Amino acid sequence: MEVTIHQLLEGAREARGVTVVIDVFRAYSVESYAFAGGMERIYPVGNLEEAYELKREHPDFLLCGEREGRKQEGCDFGNSPLEIMKSDIQGRTMIHTTSAGTQGLENATGADVLLAGALVNAKATAEYIRRLNPQHVSLVCMGLACRRPTDEDTLCAQYLRALLLGEEFDKEKAVEIMRKGDGQRFFIPEDQSFAPREDFDLCTQFDRFPFALPVRYTPDGRKYIEKAMVL
Repeated sequence: MEVTIHQLLEGAREARGVTVVIDVFRAYSVESYAFAGGMERIYPVGNLEEAYELKREHPDFLLCGEREGRKQEGCDFGNSPLEIMKSDIQGRTMIHTTSAGTQGLENATGADVLLAGALVNAKATAEYIRRLNPQHVSLVCMGLACRRPTDEDTLCAQYLRALLLGEEFDKEKAVEIMRKGDGQRFFIPEDQSFAPREDFDLCTQFDRFPFALPVRYTPDGRKYIEKAMVL
């Protein structure tokens, strides 16, 4: 098995084979907590206006959307796993649009299989991939709003690669790097309303969930994500 790590939108566009689009802070951590809380289905959407249009077509769907980390007008949720955990979402369907993670899924057009990945479902994602027995795996780190690579997404990719290839990985060191690096934004007092410090802890809980997040397609070609139990 060949495993390659890619960065940002360019990386998504060059991804081939089984592809994991990674967004630890916070898109695919949010989706993992949502499915753990009983969410039935999630529609990832890159374009904000398209997300609003889908919401108008399906007013019963929840809308989770952020740009620059902040909840957008008309959305039920921002992009916080803490917010998701506090809400009753059992049996619901959600539309999800973000600055990074959902953009990666839109641009990974060369992938044979698409998965959404984060630290909280990394081991399950690796096991899902192993069962497919692919020749090539692309791990795509979406970074900060697709503008620059980030510690957390790159470390998640390195952890997934280690799991797939049987290599060692230091989780404690990884958490320390994330806290001192891009994770600092969760400890800014004036930003706690949209980037609470609890989100850092929730997003850095390695392998909390026993399911992968594969991307499926409706008959008319719209992407959706569902929970696939693995472990």
